[in-house]
Amino acid sequence: MANIGFIGLGIMGKPMSKNLLKAGHKLVVFDIVPALADAVVAEGAARGLSCADVASSSEVVITMLPDGPEVEQAILGPGGVLEGIRKGTAVIDMSSISPLVAQKVAAACAARGVEFLDAPVSGGEPKAIDGTLAIMVGGDPEVFQKLAPILRRMGSSVILTGPVGAGNVTKLANQIMVACNIAAMGEALVLAAKAGLDPEVVFNAVKGGLAGSTVLNAKAPMVMSRNFKPGFRIRLHQKDLRNALLAAESMKVALPLTSLVQQMLMALMNEGKGDLDHSAIVTFIEQLAGTEVKSATAAHA
Repeated sequence: MANIGFIGLGIMGKPMSKNLLKAGHKLVVFDIVPALADAVVAEGAARGLSCADVASSSEVVITMLPDGPEVEQAILGPGGVLEGIRKGTAVIDMSSISPLVAQKVAAACAARGVEFLDAPVSGGEPKAIDGTLAIMVGGDPEVFQKLAPILRRMGSSVILTGPVGAGNVTKLANQIMVACNIAAMGEALVLAAKAGLDPEVVFNAVKGGLAGSTVLNAKAPMVMSRNFKPGFRIRLHQKDLRNALLAAESMKVALPLTSLVQQMLMALMNEGKGDLDHSAIVTFIEQLAGTEVKSATAAHA
C-alpha cells in the first residue's frame, strides 16, 4: 500500500480518492475549496494544507483538476507539488489537459528527479464512483508498470497509449467521439419527435443495432427524462474540444465536426447552460426545431 496524495476533489476526484481509501492506501488530500475535502477526510484521509504539503508526505501525488492552467499552478506554481515533493517519487496527472501542457509538466518533474504519467479518464461520475473508469496513460513503460496497480483501483481499463502526452491525445480523441455522438443522437431524436414519434420507442428500436453505443445508452434516457444533472459538464467538454482543436491546428489536422460541436457548446454556455450535463447538447438542436425530445412517460408526468 502506498502513501498517496490526491489534489482536486470535485465530481470526479472525490469518488476516485474514496476508491483508493477503500483499497487500503493511506491518503492525504487537498482542494482549494476546503469543503470539498470534508467527505474524503470523514472516511479516513488526512487533510493537506497545500499542494506542497500533500507532496511532502506522499510517494505518489495524483492531480485531478479542470484544465492545464490549474495543473500548472498546482504542480509548478508557488506552494505547488514540486516545492514539497521528494526525488524518486511520482506524479500522476489524471486531468484532461493539452498534451503540450502535460509534456511541459513532465519535463519540470524530470528536472527534479520525479517520475510523471499523464492519465486522463473517461466514464464520468458513475464510473468514477464504481471504479470502472477507462484510463488512458502516457509515459515511460517502466513507470507505468510500477504505478498501474494504483490506477487499477480507479479504473477497469488502464492502457498505456504512448509517451507522455499520449494519454491526453487519446482522451481528446475520446471526447471528439463522445461529443459528436451526442450531437448526432440529438439530431436523430429531434427528427423523430418532430415526426410525432415517441423518442423512447425509437431509442429502443435502434439501440440494439449499428447505431447503438455506450453514449446512446447513457445519454438518451437523460434527455428523454429531462435530467441534465451533470455527470460531465458542458463547460468542461467545451474545454476538451478547444484543446483538441488547438492540438489539431498545431499538426495541421482539420476537424470540421469537432469545430461545429464546439460552437454548439459555446452557444449553450452563453445561455447559462455550462454547468448542465453534456447531454444538454441536444437542447441546442431542439431550439432550432422548436421541438423537445421527451418520452411519452415524461410528457405525461
